[in-house]
Amino acid sequence: MDRWQRRTGYYLVVLTALIIAFTFAYQYGMATFENRPRGFLRSLQIVVETFTTTGFGSDAPWETTFMNVLIIAMDTVGTVMIFLALPVFLFPAMQDILSTTVPTSVENGLSDHVVIATFSARADTLISELEDRGVDYVLVEPDREQAITLQENGYNVINTEPDSVDRLRGANVADARAVVADVSDQVDTSIVLTAREISEDVRVVSVVEDPDSTRYHELAGADAVLSPRPLLGERLAEVISTGVTTELGDGIKLGEDFEIAELLVHHGSPLAETKLAASGLRERTGINVIGAWFRGEFQTPVDPEKTLEAGTVLLVSGRENQLERLERLPKSAVREFERGETVIVGHGHVGQAITSALAANNQPYTVLNRNDAPGVDVVGEASDESALRAAGIEDARSVILAIPDDTETEFSTLVMRDLNRDLDIAARTEEEEAVQKMYRAGANYVLSLARVTGQMTASAVLDDETVISMDTQVNIRRTEAPGMVGQTLAEADVRTRTGCTVIAVERDGKVRTDVGPDFHIQTGDQLVIAGSDEGTKRFRELLG
Repeated sequence: MDRWQRRTGYYLVVLTALIIAFTFAYQYGMATFENRPRGFLRSLQIVVETFTTTGFGSDAPWETTFMNVLIIAMDTVGTVMIFLALPVFLFPAMQDILSTTVPTSVENGLSDHVVIATFSARADTLISELEDRGVDYVLVEPDREQAITLQENGYNVINTEPDSVDRLRGANVADARAVVADVSDQVDTSIVLTAREISEDVRVVSVVEDPDSTRYHELAGADAVLSPRPLLGERLAEVISTGVTTELGDGIKLGEDFEIAELLVHHGSPLAETKLAASGLRERTGINVIGAWFRGEFQTPVDPEKTLEAGTVLLVSGRENQLERLERLPKSAVREFERGETVIVGHGHVGQAITSALAANNQPYTVLNRNDAPGVDVVGEASDESALRAAGIEDARSVILAIPDDTETEFSTLVMRDLNRDLDIAARTEEEEAVQKMYRAGANYVLSLARVTGQMTASAVLDDETVISMDTQVNIRRTEAPGMVGQTLAEADVRTRTGCTVIAVERDGKVRTDVGPDFHIQTGDQLVIAGSDEGTKRFRELLG
């Protein structure tokens, strides 16, 4: 029962009680004080006439004080009840008439779409991925005000409950490509069961917060259960500990002997404050620098005269032995650890994944957490200077922020940067829009849970292999490019037109990495491109 129904029910109960009470009082007063007995129905008529101001002259005037006071009270209460009826009935009705109407079911004919329950920053990233591939979707949003806002912002949304079989049928689940449940672990299992009740064939993808609940989602009938938080923690640990992220998770390897990696330039590294041309990376390792993030802004290609500041993240490609040489550079060029040099702030699922990854590599760390728990070394707030000092932040070389509140993460980054100007700061954020603010606050490396989750879900929903890396700061995609067939890379001018770099081409089952400006694109070629969100989207629009 919604708020309007409850309020209407209360009003009607009070009104009925008042009318009955005044009816008995009027019947009693007329017989006792006026000596003019009236029946119940006659008394009820007088009370209703008084409340509705439609007249009661047939019994007037009254001679006694009791009856005159009673009539005055009825007049007053009746007037008050009339005015109370306006906000109870009229105003909500007018609001419903004037407000936007959100459908409760999809239009007939919608099929092969993705049903998403419900809206969040993670769902927004998924929607961008689906729109980029031309896949229809429908958001199932139970909150009416939120549904109205989403519709006004251009989303395809229906206002209904995702865990009700009868209501979820309105999303045409039977003809959908997939159903995505990403609300909470318990609600998601209910959504999975609901989707399975409607259709045994539809693909159901569930996103879990607690990896330990994966089994229950599978028992409920989910085809794919995604756990992005541990992946996020592993990547943050990897990049802050060695500076080189070479693992692509469950993504695709670009050939048997070709990989892509991210390289974080740490404070104190010989690479810091040197120009790319003078860094000697290519000469010493043979890797190619595809692009770089400078304070959160991705650039490709990178100007050889560009200075690599601490916090710059290089996107590089090379064969396995070349990346191994990159990791074997003198430790001072990548990372050198001493005891207590890494502080982990937050010990939830992401934080625990970070500690497990560091422990597996025998790298020491100190854990700061708001609440005491097994594995926590220092109890305190992330932005509390005394707690940070107790955790060794002033002498630390790096810190990983693994707390789920973006505002707290931003403020804590400012405090940490003030306490230690040379600190390497890696962080997770909940929403994609917080990433740039984190770089502005002083972070060196930031991964968004919304981005990672959205791309993982897109890959699972579409069941394809176009998303190559879901845990880096750039998009790495495999795609065809009909608009480039018959042209060389130089003629297509990919970098200038889209901001993307073609890093490999798969032809006849073999991956070609020697793709220079004179490389000709043929029909059926699969291009591996790297670029920002906007860049890869522009590539698909212009050339895909």
